[in-house]
Amino acid sequence: MPFRSGRIYHKPARPSNLMFNLSIFQIILIIIVFNALFTHSLPFLLTALLTNPILGASMLVGLIAGITIHEFSHALVAYRLGDPTAKLEGRLTLNPMAHLDAVGTLALLFLGFGWGKPTPFDPFNLRNIKRDSALISVAGAASNFALALLLSAPYLIAYYTGALNETLNTVYTFFSPIIFFNVVLAVFNLIPIAPLDGFKVLGGLLPRQWYEDFMQTERYGIFILLLLIVTGVLGQVLFPITSTILGLLMPGFHAPF
Repeated sequence: MPFRSGRIYHKPARPSNLMFNLSIFQIILIIIVFNALFTHSLPFLLTALLTNPILGASMLVGLIAGITIHEFSHALVAYRLGDPTAKLEGRLTLNPMAHLDAVGTLALLFLGFGWGKPTPFDPFNLRNIKRDSALISVAGAASNFALALLLSAPYLIAYYTGALNETLNTVYTFFSPIIFFNVVLAVFNLIPIAPLDGFKVLGGLLPRQWYEDFMQTERYGIFILLLLIVTGVLGQVLFPITSTILGLLMPGFHAPF
């Protein structure tokens, strides 16, 4: 059993509420299935793959890249802060297969809603649980923003130097879905509602006297998130934020989707 700084590391048991959270996701999937049946519409990603395979493939790459770098970044920061849990489970890698959930990936393709494998960490291995949990949580969204900015940099340079041309616009027809999905993943995960990353990020920013009371609300988060999804409020909140960020990253660009 490995040691560091005199502390014993152990591989923690899975959280007891994990199966509960998965059952809620199954309820969400059922709702989406019924919605698809009644509206007779296919999910956006599947429609793109069937009607424009190249664009659809670009969107799929964007999602896989976004999920992979997001979960890898959680694992990396956790490891740097003293918790080897994710590393011991093979998550400290950029191999997408380590981070994609089979059911979540199929659901994303055929139902329009999905998820990756949550990256585990043991807060008792951290020196400062409140601060370090927030840093681990924000790492995923930060990596998505960083990837989106990196990919959009050539476009921004060309745009502001007057070097933008038809060839570059064509190239970004296929890069834009990757940028788009990384921005969406970042913004969505920063919503301060459990089980999203933003919940622990906000907790880390709160004064210590408010922290414990705030963390007690975690059990209700999934119900609030479910309500926001099925009522469409979540989309109304996300759309203007993601649109503003995309407008800053790719000014004047008209996305093909």
